[in-house]
Amino acid sequence: MGAIKAAICDGVLTFMWVFCVSTVGPLTYIIASALSIKGIFSLVITTFLVFLLLFIFGFIAEILGGATFNPTATAAFYAAGVRGVSLFSAALRFPAQAAGAVGGALTIKEVMPLQYKHMLKGPFLKVDIHTGAIAETLLTFTITFAVLYIVLRGPRSPIVKTWLLAMSTVTLIVFGASYTGPSMNPANAFGWAYVNNKHNTWEHLYVYWICPFVGAILSAWIFRAIFPPPIKQKRA
Repeated sequence: MGAIKAAICDGVLTFMWVFCVSTVGPLTYIIASALSIKGIFSLVITTFLVFLLLFIFGFIAEILGGATFNPTATAAFYAAGVRGVSLFSAALRFPAQAAGAVGGALTIKEVMPLQYKHMLKGPFLKVDIHTGAIAETLLTFTITFAVLYIVLRGPRSPIVKTWLLAMSTVTLIVFGASYTGPSMNPANAFGWAYVNNKHNTWEHLYVYWICPFVGAILSAWIFRAIFPPPIKQKRA
């Protein structure tokens, strides 16, 4: 029952995340236009919006019992020896996250005003498949290490932690924009691939599922080697 509840919570959280994060692009454009801001300065607006989402979703995740909207995050924290999750639980949670992402993508496509719908493309491959695979692996490796370090070894202030996470995320999105989107989140990529009828291709599986998991788990293993989890002392 616990695994089923966790899967449902993950699906709900992923639905909400994909729906909300898809508004960042249009909102950045609207705010930047209103303030007559152009170019690189608009990234400040994007970073602030991502910061707000991460901060709010952090509270929602706690309310939902530690739910997550990214399958690679679940795998990475497990590989780093931080959070245990059974194979049965993972087998339920990953499909639930993918289903939630599909629901979020379909819903935002329906409610987004027509003049901004062209901004709702989701991540897609802009280079050859192997270059994209390498890029998605490296990007997910980097963001995973950054998340693990910030969450587990970073500052105590949740506001500072969240700001650092937002800056890391936006920076890697900028670096990966001309390669894979990027995604760094298989569930989010699946949601938009489903909307665009590309979810059942080898390209999608290879670039947006296999490679992110490889990058995240390798990153977690290296993080664990550098920062081993504390050994619990047995009581006499």
